[in-house]
Amino acid sequence: MVELSSSFGLTITDWSLIVVCAMLVGMAKAGIPGISMIVVPTLALIFGGKQSTGILLPILIMADVFGVIYYHRHAHWKHLLRALPWAILGLLLALWVGNQVNDSQFKRMIAIIVFLSIAVMIWKDYGYKKELTSDHWSFAALLGIMGGIATMIGNVAGPIFAIYLLAMHLDKKSYIGTTAWFFFIINVLKFPLQALVWKNISVNSLALDLMLLPAIALGAWLGITMVKRIPELIYKWLVMAITVVSAFLIFV
Repeated sequence: MVELSSSFGLTITDWSLIVVCAMLVGMAKAGIPGISMIVVPTLALIFGGKQSTGILLPILIMADVFGVIYYHRHAHWKHLLRALPWAILGLLLALWVGNQVNDSQFKRMIAIIVFLSIAVMIWKDYGYKKELTSDHWSFAALLGIMGGIATMIGNVAGPIFAIYLLAMHLDKKSYIGTTAWFFFIINVLKFPLQALVWKNISVNSLALDLMLLPAIALGAWLGITMVKRIPELIYKWLVMAITVVSAFLIFV
């Protein structure tokens, strides 16, 4: 731990925030959607823009495993496979963009995508009153590409993919199961791209991520246990408020 702290220049405060972030990711994958939005800007503040995505990705993959194990039988593969090729195209576009910008610009891109994702969350929950429905291939293409870009640059494609699945009228378990499989597949595909092209995943970063596995597992347990006890309206606005502040700190 001392060597890792020296390698990344981490303080005790940094470690505390990182552990909390790992717990929040576990909670998000176990049924508290949106809470991991706080994680993205927090890690970007600690590690920098591009490096933070390399730290977060293995955490997401480990947390995805919990979600897939718990909900694997409820996935709707038809809807998943319609969006997946377009999401991969979005990944590749974002991969190219990420190589054209410096870390300061990368962090601002993360902040902008976080802001846009929050706007989508608010619009989805409070602004859009009509019933979402679309079977046209362009619907899956548009949201798939947008989601691919958002997940590659900032790991914040959740609200975008949520709109796509809402249009498919899935029940709760099918929604969670399809989401779990989609992001597990996408995050596994992202791993070699980030490691080989962006070169932001290393032996040291993986060692740090593995140390966070107990925190991820604890977060998953807390998510399953606490999801029904948190007033939904208070929770959503608190998460959005903290995330906006964190993203603003990255942007300035």
